[in-house]
Parts: sequence; structure tokens; C-alpha cells
Amino acid sequence: MAEVLVLVDHVDGEVKKVTTELLTAARRIGEPSAVWVGDGAENGKAALAEFGAEKVYTAPAELNDYVVAPTAQLLAELAQDKGAAAILVSATAGNKEIAGRAAVKLGSGVLTDVVDVNSEVVTEHSIFGGATVTHGRVKTGVPVVAVRPNSFVPEAASGAGAEEAVSVDLPDAAKGAKVVERVVEEQGERPELTEAAVVVSGGRGVGEGKFDVVEQLADTLGAAVGASRAVVDSGWYPNQFQVGQTGKTVSPNLYIALGISGAIQHRAGMQTAKNIIAVNKDPEAPIFELADFGVVGDLHTVAPQLTEEINKRK
Repeated sequence: MAEVLVLVDHVDGEVKKVTTELLTAARRIGEPSAVWVGDGAENGKAALAEFGAEKVYTAPAELNDYVVAPTAQLLAELAQDKGAAAILVSATAGNKEIAGRAAVKLGSGVLTDVVDVNSEVVTEHSIFGGATVTHGRVKTGVPVVAVRPNSFVPEAASGAGAEEAVSVDLPDAAKGAKVVERVVEEQGERPELTEAAVVVSGGRGVGEGKFDVVEQLADTLGAAVGASRAVVDSGWYPNQFQVGQTGKTVSPNLYIALGISGAIQHRAGMQTAKNIIAVNKDPEAPIFELADFGVVGDLHTVAPQLTEEINKRK
């Protein structure tokens, strides 16, 4: 069975949930092999094996001294050397660039924002606000696939997790952009937006200085907080929480949209959520076309009532 390379997302040696989703998807195609760039592999190897990784390729931490080109070079060389059936990465901004660069080096194709994939590496994409489902396939070379977080339910399957150190000879072009500083983003107790199973987002209808109504409902549900572009552009909430085409793409089990009209820019970032609940005063708001459940009403009345009721049932 051919190997399927999975680029590991990790923080301080802890494997992120999206990687377990990728390993689950990879087993549909072939034999999963994890690719770990940087330090901490000894801490995360067991978690990778738990979800089916037969091999764990560990690359030098020096690759992280540069931006994305070294990792793309590594994946391309590994795919050629191992005869890989596919390369899977998470659909983050950085990883999508890695995917594109790796595909160019392999003379193959890249498929991004994938929400499903089968054994033949035919991928599914949800586009135009969820109104259209398309399928894609790479016709030549090794398919490089960028998968949206929360598109697969992680399923444990024991793998050997055999560690193998690998290296790559970097051309000068791959060293053109060097990382000179890293700033650790402050993390609260809420889950990371792109990996959260539940997301509560607020839009312009929330109003300036009133985002606590969104945060309180999110905390009650153990959810992440999101925001529309209008909110971020107005300076009401930090831009790292923006959901949408120019923000982050999420695919949670539950997405609650408070005071969000549902412009296509926002829908592009959350349309693959499994269940969508919308609260808006305007019964003609486009968000209701996408919502599984809709409430026409004032969010400042509805959301606190919902928060109170959930607390009662805990």
C-alpha cells in the first residue's frame, strides 16, 4: 500500500486535532506517514501512532528558520523518494502556500479547501455559500490536498509510529525568506477558532462595545468566538477572530451567527459547518438561506435567554 504523507500541525510538541483528522482521511487512500518539522516529535509520536501513522518522518528544526519553501521542498522530495500516493495538509494560509509550492515542484496539482476525499483521491468542495458542491481530481503526478479543519471525525487506528530522521538539501532560493522573530499569540481558555467544534460569531448587529453577549454564550458552550469582517474592520474585535473569505475558515459541528447578515464573504468561511443557527432581526437576511435553524429577533434578547437556559441544564 502506497504511503500518504501528512504534514503535522503541532504546538510545543502537542499534536493539533486537525492532524488526527488528516490521518483519518489518509487511511482512505493508503498508509499514513506523518511528517514532523521541528522539535518535539518524541512527545507527539504516540498520538500520531494512535491515529494510524505507520511512520513518523522527523525533519530538522532548522527548516523552521525560514518561511514555507523548505517544508515544501521536503514534502516534494519525500513524495518522490517514497512513491507517495498523496500529500495531505491542513487548509491554513501557510499550509496552502506549502501545498502550492510542493505541487509545482512535483509537476502535479493542488486541491484546496477540501471537505471530503475518497480512496481515489477525488475531493469534495463546498462553494458559493454552500449552494454548490464540486469535485476535483489531480490528473498528473502526486495529488497535494489541503483539507479544512473539522471536515473529518478523527478515528483511532493503531499504527507503528516508526520514527525516521530525514533531511533535505535546500537550494538558495528556498532560503530567500527567513523568520527573524516569533511572537506568541495570547491564548485564553477558549478553543482555537479553526479547530473548535462549536463557534459563536457576532456581526455588525451586535453593536460596538457589546460583544460580551457573544462571549458569554460561547463560554457557556465551551465554544470559540468569531467575528464578521464588518466587526473587525470597525475595530470592535481583534482581526485574528475574523471568519470569512479574507479571514479564517471554520467547519465546526455547530455555528451560531448572532447579528450576521450572511454576505457571501462571510459565508465562504463557515458554510461547511454541520449545523448553523442564525439570530437576526431582519427576516430577509441572507444568513437564513444557509441556516438549519433561524430565529428572527433581537440577539440581545435571544442570546442571554439561551445562555441562561443552557446554564440551567448543566
